Amino acid sequence: MTYGSVTWCVVSLCLWLVLDAGPLLADDSVRRIYTLQDILTLAERHSPTLAGAEGLVKQSRGQQIAAGAYLNPSITGSAGRGAIRDPSTGVRVTERTLLVEQPIEWAGKRSARQEAADAGVAGAGAALDEAKVSLSADVKVAFYQLLYQQRDAELARQHVAAVEEMQRTVQARVAAGEATSFDRLKAGVELQKAQKDLARAQHALLAAGARLNALAAGTLGKGFSIQGEFRSLSQALDPDPLTALAIEQHPAIRRLAKLAEQADHSLRFEREARVPNITLLGSYHREAGDESLVAGISVPLPLWYRRQGEIQTALGAKHRADAERLRVRHELEAAITQHVQEVLTAHEQLQVFDNGLLKQAEQTVALAKMSFRHGAATLLDLLDAQRVYRQTLLEYAQAQSELSIALTRLERSLGAPL
Repeated sequence: MTYGSVTWCVVSLCLWLVLDAGPLLADDSVRRIYTLQDILTLAERHSPTLAGAEGLVKQSRGQQIAAGAYLNPSITGSAGRGAIRDPSTGVRVTERTLLVEQPIEWAGKRSARQEAADAGVAGAGAALDEAKVSLSADVKVAFYQLLYQQRDAELARQHVAAVEEMQRTVQARVAAGEATSFDRLKAGVELQKAQKDLARAQHALLAAGARLNALAAGTLGKGFSIQGEFRSLSQALDPDPLTALAIEQHPAIRRLAKLAEQADHSLRFEREARVPNITLLGSYHREAGDESLVAGISVPLPLWYRRQGEIQTALGAKHRADAERLRVRHELEAAITQHVQEVLTAHEQLQVFDNGLLKQAEQTVALAKMSFRHGAATLLDLLDAQRVYRQTLLEYAQAQSELSIALTRLERSLGAPL
């Protein structure tokens, strides 16, 4: 093999490795950064909760098919050798009997069963929508909590870097005789506090990431991060029209309404079932010396029991479904009022920060740093200014997170986005 051939083989192998490993490298470097929409898509695709709700829909559709089926007929046949005992005839034949039975269901009973099954399918569909709304809200809440924890960890790292810079400045002053060893000790203590806060923030960040990954059915991996922004209030909120909208469109209300409708049809079915089904009979019989073709009817007589237990059970299920729907309606009304107030409160807090508090805190720490460099401020003054500035930024991020979470919970109570 020539040198050129060897070189060409090596180049081809390298190109193959690069092209083959490209998707893997992309998975490690790109796919580990997720937006909110990415996580919502993964959660909806892999969530076992939604899979269970979809299974309920399939189960209800199977029951709907069964409810529309007609009763099957039954056929009974028998045959055997037979003969007349009179020696003068000597007749021998193959005796045979054929019996056909066809149960007939009353139209009212069949209609009630089918309508109950139809309501069950609609209720299962509403339950699937409810599960999607709940999953989406849970993912959004976990996303905004993780976004806040990322901001907390970032501020903690910035605070550690600022304290380390301050400690170097203090050490230089101590070496120059411009500060005492006590100042160096205070700077060391402050650095330990900052490092402890950073460790706490990192642990909270891992816990928040694990919660979000669990909602996505573990599809995010362990080393992922997120990117996104907190939400803001873009419209006026009035609890009364929002409550009316929720009662009209919320999947939980629709599910319980269909459950009550299904219970009502089941009650009607049990009442219709007090009149038993009839069975049409037809038979053909052939034996030695006799042949017959018979038609008949079979009617059970409900003398001792007329489905009182089943009727009472269906009536209780109907009352329970009506009560559950009323309870959920009252809970939605209370939840909407509560979440609207939470949104307004968080929005007012953000306005306080935006209207000057953030700027004042930033100016204060900048002035404290400048004064400390020129010897016009003490170490304690600088530490207090940095601590207040970091706390202000953290409270601002917390207010943003609370507003985003309150809006998400309000949307959960509404059953749809704002």
